Amino acid sequence: MAFSNTYDVTNTGSAVSNREDLTDVLTILAPEETPVLSSAQKQRATATNTEWTVDSLSAPRTTGIVEGDDVIAHTDQFAGRARMGNFTQKFRRDYKVSDLQEAVESVGPARIAQAEAKAIRELKRDIEATLCSDNVKQQAAATVGGVEKPYLMTGLGGFINNSAADDVVPAGFKTPASSIYTTTESATNAFSETAFNDIISSIFEVNGVSNGLVLVADVGLRRVISDFARLSTVSTETSIRNVNYDGGVAAIKLSVELYQSDHGIVSIVNANPDCMPNFGGTTANSSGYLVNPEYYGIHELIPMGSTRQLNNGGGERGFVDCALTLGVYHPQAHGLIQDVK
Repeated sequence: MAFSNTYDVTNTGSAVSNREDLTDVLTILAPEETPVLSSAQKQRATATNTEWTVDSLSAPRTTGIVEGDDVIAHTDQFAGRARMGNFTQKFRRDYKVSDLQEAVESVGPARIAQAEAKAIRELKRDIEATLCSDNVKQQAAATVGGVEKPYLMTGLGGFINNSAADDVVPAGFKTPASSIYTTTESATNAFSETAFNDIISSIFEVNGVSNGLVLVADVGLRRVISDFARLSTVSTETSIRNVNYDGGVAAIKLSVELYQSDHGIVSIVNANPDCMPNFGGTTANSSGYLVNPEYYGIHELIPMGSTRQLNNGGGERGFVDCALTLGVYHPQAHGLIQDVK
């Protein structure tokens, strides 16, 4: 039989006088980066339905004009204009701390200021997940039985969609199918560097802009993209990684932050894996958005802020909230990679 009972603190014995060793460290065990929200340009919204117009240019002509020809027909240069829009969605997170918890010493600590700060961090993740979703906008309405529907906004996946509804993306402005990669169950359709460059080339064919693209890549896609810059295609040993090593440097960095494509440099950032959808695919954490930050932005109707509510005797409480929407001004300037194997 053991001489001591250090494990038993509920009965009499030596264990009841043992001190607790609780380190004054609090770690948040969840990813909280918001690259889509952080990189978007911010604008002020003034209504619950934010709208913008889109237009296109006609195909170039090379036929020439006959000498002496008069102009007898004229073109309406604005006939192809269309209007796009998105509803403003409201986000909210509440918090509270009891009066006793506010008074005691704790790791963290765990007081009203820390509760408020944590709610803000959760709110930003809510926004990031909605921006990265394939949600489609919904207008607020009262349904049968008095249950109300809130405003919902269209996410990036709803805009970057070759088959998007016309009230989301008008005909003629939908993202080309060649700018969207979706794998199948066939192993022969595994995502490759050629497929990646095809998407970049497709985007260039539409807007003619080199550089400026940012790939927000989930975990699985990021690992595939990193290998593009490290695989040998000269020999048959395509699985051998080629890495330049400087003998004076102690570490070899394998992370790829920039990708040199045929149509410019693509910046690569890590997506928040908790905020990326899997689009109903078979492989989790394997998708990404290829976006041009110049052609999307956040429109804020109510800026993010905190409101304290009445303390009825139990302790401090309140909530943080905001109302905003996503504007994708040029759906053809972006690409989508889904369910990479």
